[in-house]
Amino acid sequence: MPRKLLRQIAASHLPITFYRPDDIEEVRMLCSEGMVIALFPSASDSRQLRGNAPAAAEVLAVTQKGLEDLADFSYPSASQEPAKPWLGARIASLVNTLGADARNAPARAGRR
Repeated sequence: MPRKLLRQIAASHLPITFYRPDDIEEVRMLCSEGMVIALFPSASDSRQLRGNAPAAAEVLAVTQKGLEDLADFSYPSASQEPAKPWLGARIASLVNTLGADARNAPARAGRR
């Protein structure tokens, strides 16, 4: 999941602040991996909610390593099997049938 957050961070105006504990933990992981530069409140900071858990994480920048990681991300290729192969075959046969009908039909008068 941190990669999804990294994509979100890279697409945002920086700096960006996260307040949800799950997001803060993901930012902490991205920071420890060297993907982002982030600030976390110190233990003496008054924004602290409870215990040692910071109440916010502020991301200042995406590092070169983070940008390279995003560049390596690839979407599924178009060569994968379609989700509904029967639909593709049905459409292809329909197009072929309609194409054959159109070639055999007489030309319409006044058509431009």
